[in-house]
Amino acid sequence: MMARKQKSYAGDGSYPASYYAASRNIIRNPVKLEGRIETDICIVGAGYSGLSTAIHLAEKGYKVTVVEGAQVGWGASGRNGGQIVNGLNAGLSTIERRYGEDAARFIGGLVQEGGRIIRRLVSQYRIDCDLKPGNIYAAYTGAHMKELEAKQALWRKYGMDDHQLLDREALRKLVNSEAYCGGMLDTTGGHMHPLNLVLGEARAFESLGGVIYEMSPVTRVDHESARPTVHTDGGEVSARIVVLCGNAYLGDAVPKLATRVMPVSTQMITTAPLGEELAHSLIPSDMCVEDVRYILDYFRLSADKRMIFGGGTVYGGTDPADVVAKLRPNLEKVFPRLKGVKIDYAWSGNFALSFTRVPQMGRIGSNTYFAHGYSGHGVTGSHLFGRTLAEAIDGDVSRFDVFAKLPWYPFPGGRMFRAQYSTVGSWWYMLKDAVGW
Repeated sequence: MMARKQKSYAGDGSYPASYYAASRNIIRNPVKLEGRIETDICIVGAGYSGLSTAIHLAEKGYKVTVVEGAQVGWGASGRNGGQIVNGLNAGLSTIERRYGEDAARFIGGLVQEGGRIIRRLVSQYRIDCDLKPGNIYAAYTGAHMKELEAKQALWRKYGMDDHQLLDREALRKLVNSEAYCGGMLDTTGGHMHPLNLVLGEARAFESLGGVIYEMSPVTRVDHESARPTVHTDGGEVSARIVVLCGNAYLGDAVPKLATRVMPVSTQMITTAPLGEELAHSLIPSDMCVEDVRYILDYFRLSADKRMIFGGGTVYGGTDPADVVAKLRPNLEKVFPRLKGVKIDYAWSGNFALSFTRVPQMGRIGSNTYFAHGYSGHGVTGSHLFGRTLAEAIDGDVSRFDVFAKLPWYPFPGGRMFRAQYSTVGSWWYMLKDAVGW
């Protein structure tokens, strides 16, 4: 049966008008899937999850084909904050409480691996993406500092001693803002140009013999047969194994996965170049920063000394009417010296939220794997899950099975009311942040 025609979720496939798209250093010539092909492994999605899986498999000698609905890195991988933040959205304390110390010890041993994978790929394949070290958590209140103290202690319990608590004065030497009362430095974090990273990973994969078809939205996946098939408007791929890495943009192509995650949009703005002196005075450390509120802000300097500032959450994945109006007050609160600064770029994008805030990995059918639901912590988690998927496909399921067995739950309210439910729930945490609980 031929795949049905459908309107692409990505329009004509052009990148959003972001700073990253304007400053990308690789311009690809997309090739669309036409006709029927056969391969060992077919991966749906050319973002971090898909390309990490693809590279790790190609390095093992597998014949791998990637199918992407728009262009490489069109989704969250090419428009995120560019921050290498270790850990999952659900902290180790939550994982320990829900799943026990063994699960927390297992995950605690992995949460820094994603960053190491990124650094290995950048070094080995000479990816030019402005990679820099250091990640700072900023606290507004004494309650936030207590959270950071607990986080440092818990990470030490599971063998990670890379976090340094910062009082107000110490933080000001790294991030020159009077908004914060202190914070914590993670020396193993970092930041980079996210679209240039994913474009470099695509080039690395192709250097290993891999093939990427772009502008080919997947309409249907036959995942129950012994040899699953991926269908697009223009063709199909028959494979021994299929890996689904569409995350927030997989849509209804695979109904079994549609209720597991919810798209959530976050917004970003980028200023005009600030100049070396002003930029250095704002973030002397040149590290990336995020605060520890439930609805948080995150920011860093670009290589050409712009302030890249993100934040905000819209459950359900819709875009606000005016991104600049939404984020400018937060930017100017953190850095009053930037009041009225020119904003050159503003954009929005979706990540996939799971109800437990723990990413999901598993199988549907015997030969179709999936990974999604990084819940806003996908830069490192996706690279880790890509390696883990590749291990499982190559025969080592030890790590895959641990993640696959973690329970998941659908959002209350179903697909119709899940956004409203999550919005109401977030009000409680926003109230706690506001009053300093």
